[in-house]
Amino acid sequence: MNTNYKYTAKTLKGLEQILAEELRELGAENIVEGRRVVQFEGSKALLYKVNLNARTAISVLKPIFSFKFKTQQEFYDELFKTKWDKYLKLEQRFAIRATVFSDMFNHTMFPALRMKDAIADWFRKEYNRRPSVDLDTPDIHFDLHISNNRATVSLDSSGDSLHKRGYRIDGWKAPLNEVLAAGLIKLSGWDLKTEFHDPMCGSGTLAIEAAMMAANIPANY
Repeated sequence: MNTNYKYTAKTLKGLEQILAEELRELGAENIVEGRRVVQFEGSKALLYKVNLNARTAISVLKPIFSFKFKTQQEFYDELFKTKWDKYLKLEQRFAIRATVFSDMFNHTMFPALRMKDAIADWFRKEYNRRPSVDLDTPDIHFDLHISNNRATVSLDSSGDSLHKRGYRIDGWKAPLNEVLAAGLIKLSGWDLKTEFHDPMCGSGTLAIEAAMMAANIPANY
């Protein structure tokens, strides 16, 4: 028996509809477009499928809880109440990515730091020890999304950003983001059969993404 879960896929501004179409083709249900995100439902198998195949997703998140707050102190207090050992072990390393759309915070880094403090303080209270932060290769990646006075905490199932396909070792200066390249190709209406021309080819991102689409190679194969 398959159980459906709620997920959130992050993307770039303007690609929400394109990502929603991709998710629909992959078998997602109850799709809702948002601001740089698309919410959907599906099985755990679909979660893996989206991470492998979605060309316009930056990351795929599993929301674990959300809450409202009126002050920065309330924001910390709500996080401190959470039983963090449900999601993180003492020996594991963690990192936090934050996206903030709120006048309550002047800097996007500050909520992430306060969330880190709440996690560390909770573990010290319960175990007299705390897990370590590792921004480069964490075992657990948390995603914090704040919209006005609502915060949503999710587990990031993708780890590194999905735009890092793995085929680029060295690129041209300021290479085109792979997710953006894939989105532009899909927006162009290219039929995957006629000749594909890139007159401003720098590091070849558009051409490579087009070739992967035409050959039906998964985005993160």
